[in-house]
Amino acid sequence: MSTGPILFSPFRIGELELRNRIVIAPMCQYSAEDGCLTDWHHVHLGQLGLSGAAMLIIEATAVLPEGRISYADSGLYSDANEGAMARAIEIVRRYSDIKIGLQLAHAGRKASCGLPWNGGGQIAPNAANGWQTVAPSSVPFLPTENPPIALDVAGLATIRDAFAAAAHRAARMGLDLIEVHGAHGYLLHEFLSPLSNHRDDDYGGSLENRMRFPLEIFDAVRAAFPADRPVTMRVSGTDWVPGGWDIEQTVAFAQALEARGCDAVHVSSGGLAANQAIPIGPNYQVPLARAVKQATTKPVIAVGLITEYEQAEAIVGTGDADLIALARAMLYNPRWPWHAAAHLGARVKAPPQYLRSQPRQYRDLLER
Repeated sequence: MSTGPILFSPFRIGELELRNRIVIAPMCQYSAEDGCLTDWHHVHLGQLGLSGAAMLIIEATAVLPEGRISYADSGLYSDANEGAMARAIEIVRRYSDIKIGLQLAHAGRKASCGLPWNGGGQIAPNAANGWQTVAPSSVPFLPTENPPIALDVAGLATIRDAFAAAAHRAARMGLDLIEVHGAHGYLLHEFLSPLSNHRDDDYGGSLENRMRFPLEIFDAVRAAFPADRPVTMRVSGTDWVPGGWDIEQTVAFAQALEARGCDAVHVSSGGLAANQAIPIGPNYQVPLARAVKQATTKPVIAVGLITEYEQAEAIVGTGDADLIALARAMLYNPRWPWHAAAHLGARVKAPPQYLRSQPRQYRDLLER
């Protein structure tokens, strides 16, 4: 019989022990310099490290320079990148024992973009801060954009090797977990969806072929990261476009990942097609997580417009997912886990400098 809220009960992803079921989702900050994290990231990651969540996943980090969404994206393809990220991790860990993961990514045809607060449109290859994009097929995200170059066999091998090299760097930095980004219309999702993958070789056509390259990337990362640390995958459960990637194919992909030793699946949606029709609302992606959860034995993370405390408790309490991930809600309220614990009658870990902040009505909220 449960003695408290499920949201604040411990959980394990592989051998990784988590204090509760709250994950901080990776969120691009568009504030890196030549792929290197900056002082902004020290402030950003530092405050999230004191949030009371169980795990913090560092933003989508490109395995190659041309795999960045924008020129200001994080990367892990050079010694300088590794040194800057190691410094940021060391700062967080000096004051927090939160588990730290990293999302490894390649943006594919959605690379070479401007900063979102400046419009975010794609930058042409011959313009400042722009470069030629690559993808499964020479199909642009928007008809007005510069078409990507379809990857050949050598290009695929280069990207596989880059994911493995980044995973080795992540291991050296002592990161607790890697999440491979296979969602939101970026390169691996582009291979999965028939809307963006028009290949006629072993990497296109049938579902088995479209899954081939993303599974090869997972295998490369899994082989490069220590066996006792989990490797997970972020997926888009559907393109929200008829004839595109859908939940049935996602389930098949999740089962194939499970067979290869994937430790968890993080279920999001959309991002591949400009004409997507997303029924946005609270819990709009939870049914996608539920479908994966029912078809696999590995942990599932739900994400997307999870903002309320009872809402989060219900998702994990009913078994729709094992963990919930928060993104924008954490930016708006970096102490969301504290408030959720107070509301649900649980406790969170806090630094001793902040212990005196707990209100009198929540005397047992904070623990060292």
